Amino acid sequence: MNQTDAQGNAPLASDPIVSAPDPIGSALGNAGGLVLPSIAQVPAGWTFAALTIGLGGGLSLAFVAPRAMPGVLAVAGPVGELWLRALQGTIVPLVAALIFTGVFQTVRTASAGGMARRSLGWFLAVLAFAALVALSVPTFLLALVPVPESAAAALRASLGGAVPSSLPGVADYLRSIVPSNVLDAAANDHMLPLILFMSVFALAVTRLAPVQRDLIALFFAGLAGAMLVVIGWVLALAPIGVLALSLTVAAKSGPAAVGALAHYIVVVTASGTVVWLAAYPFAALIARQPLGRFVRDLVPVQIFALSTQSSLASLPAMLGACERLGLRASTAEFVLPLAVALFRATSPAMNLAVVVYVAHWYGVPLSAGAMVSGFVMAILVSLSSVSLPGTISFIASVGPIALAMGVPVAPLALLVAVEVVPDLMRTLGNVTFDVAVTAAVDRFARDPS
Repeated sequence: MNQTDAQGNAPLASDPIVSAPDPIGSALGNAGGLVLPSIAQVPAGWTFAALTIGLGGGLSLAFVAPRAMPGVLAVAGPVGELWLRALQGTIVPLVAALIFTGVFQTVRTASAGGMARRSLGWFLAVLAFAALVALSVPTFLLALVPVPESAAAALRASLGGAVPSSLPGVADYLRSIVPSNVLDAAANDHMLPLILFMSVFALAVTRLAPVQRDLIALFFAGLAGAMLVVIGWVLALAPIGVLALSLTVAAKSGPAAVGALAHYIVVVTASGTVVWLAAYPFAALIARQPLGRFVRDLVPVQIFALSTQSSLASLPAMLGACERLGLRASTAEFVLPLAVALFRATSPAMNLAVVVYVAHWYGVPLSAGAMVSGFVMAILVSLSSVSLPGTISFIASVGPIALAMGVPVAPLALLVAVEVVPDLMRTLGNVTFDVAVTAAVDRFARDPS
């Protein structure tokens, strides 16, 4: 799936995967930068086609040849489960490495000067807003139009996934944040203490002597690269895994599965839509851009972004929009590459919305502690993401949020097949906010008052 705007920044299908431009690389060197290796990819169309064939085959099996269903499911069930288990096994080491490199890169960027710090400040403010959107919009929509219970029950039975039997108390939650043994936390998928440890460790590494600092940073960058190759191999089999999973789901749940997936797409896309629309008042009120001109000058960028589904590929178009908006070239040429590398405005909203949706789907109650965990994790994961194919970024970004909130990750293996649709909104919102934040940085650089 060539989207990443499951973080908004995928390379084009025909292009090699490359790191986003680094506007501070010349000043700070390249230590700790994540140079992406060649990663196996399967076009989104193949995965979506596998989903369609699987759903159609499962429905046909259930209604036309029910007596053949046990034999078919005896093969499809284990195949889908094996692929799902391989997918789950990659999440923890990949996320640990990406969190380290993301925090390291963010601290490194903040040391580059006043414009870098202002940019990061706006990035964090928008990401926090997007995470709040995910904690409110999906809940409202699901209260208004809930997941059909029959579909939810059938999908739960088909996909499995452990649901916590009870909610931890406040004291238990606070104790769980700081790990007594980080290796044990990683082994048991306790994502929040692992992420906290890796974040603090990355901050500590920035205080070391340059030789030691760069050596550790390069190790984690290499670890992340190797894990991305592994998850790429697993996701290269996505059409087979998704075909097996969707056939099993459709055979067991019937037409309800199709309706549930359509319902999911609407709810998750709505969260990204709210963030995208918020970019316009941000540009008008914060960046002081004439709204009509901003809307008009962003249209070519948005058309290009939708056609490529890539913020990285849209960088030249965004630079052109900044020129038409009257922004200084020095600001645009610094902030936009930084935004493409670190800032995905829709990421917290849509990644967290996926987890909130799955929680409602599985009947997992979300405590205040779980919501806080999801809020923090969604922002950290967004800053730690890199320009990846969409299937990889979807699992790497949504998986740790689900684990931190105690929500099953099994449904992600099926939901990744329909990510091609919400990804359009991810890309649209990301490029629009990239330009809006660049305009805000430029305005405050000219006139801080």
